[in-house]
Amino acid sequence: FSPMVDISRDPRWGRISEGSGEDAYLGSQIAKAMVYGYQKNDLSKEATLLSCVKHFALYGAVEAGRDYNTVDMSKVRMFNEYLPPFKAAIDAGAGSIMPSFNDINGIPATANKWLLTDLLRDQWGFEGLVVSDYTAISELRNHGIGSTLQDVSAQAINAGTDMDMVSNGYASTLEKSVKSGKVSINTINQATKRILLAKFELGLFDNPYQYGDSEKAKTEVFSKEHRAFARKVGADSIVLLKNNKNILPLKKSGTIALIGPLANNAVNMSGTWSVTADQDKAITLLSGLKQVAGNNTKILYAKGSNLSYSVEFEKNATMFGKTLNRSKKSPEELRKEAVAIAKKSDVIIAALGESAEMSGESSSRSDISIPQAQKDLLKALLKTGKPVVLVLFTGRPLVLTEEATTVPAILNVWFPGSEAGLSIADVLFGDVNPSGKLTATFPRNVGQIPIYYNHKNTGRPLTVNNCKFEKFHSNYLDVCNSPLYPFGYGLSYTTFKISKPKQSTSSIKGDEKITIKVKIKNTGKYDGADVLQLYVHQKVRSITPPVKELKKFEKVFLKKGETKTVTFTLDINDLKFYNN
Repeated sequence: FSPMVDISRDPRWGRISEGSGEDAYLGSQIAKAMVYGYQKNDLSKEATLLSCVKHFALYGAVEAGRDYNTVDMSKVRMFNEYLPPFKAAIDAGAGSIMPSFNDINGIPATANKWLLTDLLRDQWGFEGLVVSDYTAISELRNHGIGSTLQDVSAQAINAGTDMDMVSNGYASTLEKSVKSGKVSINTINQATKRILLAKFELGLFDNPYQYGDSEKAKTEVFSKEHRAFARKVGADSIVLLKNNKNILPLKKSGTIALIGPLANNAVNMSGTWSVTADQDKAITLLSGLKQVAGNNTKILYAKGSNLSYSVEFEKNATMFGKTLNRSKKSPEELRKEAVAIAKKSDVIIAALGESAEMSGESSSRSDISIPQAQKDLLKALLKTGKPVVLVLFTGRPLVLTEEATTVPAILNVWFPGSEAGLSIADVLFGDVNPSGKLTATFPRNVGQIPIYYNHKNTGRPLTVNNCKFEKFHSNYLDVCNSPLYPFGYGLSYTTFKISKPKQSTSSIKGDEKITIKVKIKNTGKYDGADVLQLYVHQKVRSITPPVKELKKFEKVFLKKGETKTVTFTLDINDLKFYNN
C-alpha cells in the first residue's frame, strides 16, 4: 500500500512523515519515481510490485491536523495543490488507488462517485483497481451517510471502490444488494474484472507464491549491497539546520559524549510503518559512532532522560513494540549521570526528538516541540559550556525556536533507516557532506500552522519582508510571518556561489520552451552537493498566484573550486494552472 503521496502543510498531522511534504511539484516527481520503482512499466518483470497510490484525496488537509478529521477545500486549491501527485502517479501507470478516510464536499472518499468515477476514471482515464482503506467501508456508518453495513457497502461499490479491506461488507451484503436492486451485477463484474486483471498482470495465476519466496528473502534482505545503499540514502537525506562556528564536521579524535533517549535504540531508527522489519538489525547512533570514529576517539554514553515525563504519553508514542525501555530512575538522576559524562568530553552529541511512532498514522500532536523531559536535559548539557550538537530524530517539522537560539549545531536526521547510526556518523565526521533540503516548512510556533512557502500574497502583504510589525497588513502581533526554517532549506559544510540566471527568452507560446542557465561554484573547503531550485512567480493571472512555485530542481556535486553550468527548461505545461 504505497506510495503515500498526500500533500500536507500541517506538521501537527502525524502522517506528514509518510509523504513528500508540502509541494505539489516535488510530490509529483517523487510519486512518479516511486510508481516506476515498484512497477518498472511491466508487472511481469521480476522484482516488481503493484503500486497502490494513497490516500485519494485531500487527506493531508484534515482540520486541526487531527487524523481522520474533516476536510473542506475549494476545487481551485484541490486541483492546483493537492491532486497533482495523484495525477502524476496515474500517468506513470499506477496499478491501484486507495481512497482516503475523510469526506470531500460532504461525501466520504470511499463512497464518493465524483472522486472515484467521474474524476479518477472518466476524466483521468484510470483503469486499475480501487481498494478501500482498513475498515473504511464499515466506518461510512460513523460518517452518517448510511445506517447499515449493507447500505454503505452498496454506496461504496457503486461509487467505484472495487475491493473491501477488512470491513467484510462486500462479502456479507452484496448478494442481498444485487437481489434488491441496490447494486447491479454489471458493477460487481467490473470490480471483479479489475481485481483479477491485476492478479493476472502480476503473474499470480501462474505462480501464486512468487511474492513469498523465503529463500530469496534470505539473500536479498539486509544483503551487503542493500545495506551499503541504505547507508548512502540515509546520509543523503540528512539536513543540516545550523552550524555555528563550523562545529561540524567533528574530528576523529578526543572524547565525545553521546547522550539522549534515542542514542542507543535500534527499533526506533526506521520510522513509522516499519512494523514487520527486523528492527534489532538496525544500527544505532552509538554503534555507528564507534564504527566510524576510529581508534583515536573515545565515545561516552548516557541515556540522560526518558522520551517524556509522562508515562502515558510514552506508552502511546511507542506502539508496535518500538519501546524505548523507559528507565525507572528519576529525571534528576538521569540528567546528573549525563552531565557527569558530558563534563569529561570535548563535544556533546544530544540525540533527541521523536520516537518512531510519535509520527505516523493516529499520531497527531497539538504541541510539536521536543518533549519537555528532553528539553530539560538539553538545557543541562548546554550549561556545561561544552559545544553541543543536536541530532534531531523526527518524522515531521518540529518547533525548534528555542533550540535554534541556544544550540550551536543542529542536524535533522529524520529516521534514517536500518543503517541510521552509520549514516549519521558519516555526516557528523564529514565523510559525507550534508546536502539534504527540507520538503516541509518548520514553523516558529504552532500558531503559524498551516504554513507553507507557496502561499498567496493577499491584498495587504507586508511592504518589507522582515519581522517588523506593520499595522493593517497581513501579519502577527507576536511573531514573524516567516518560518524558522523554510521549504528547500539546508546547509552544507562547504559554500556555493550561484550566478544570476540567464533566460533564453522573455515569453513563450504554444509548444515553445524557455531555457534558464545558471553557473554554480563550490567556493568552500570541502567537496559537496547542492540542490539548485528553480522557482517562478506569475505577477498577473486569472486567479490569485502564489508568491512563488517550485518548477524544477537538480542536485549538483562539485569538488572544491569546481564550477558547473546547469540548464533548466520550462514549457507551457510547467506554467499552467487550474482556474475554475
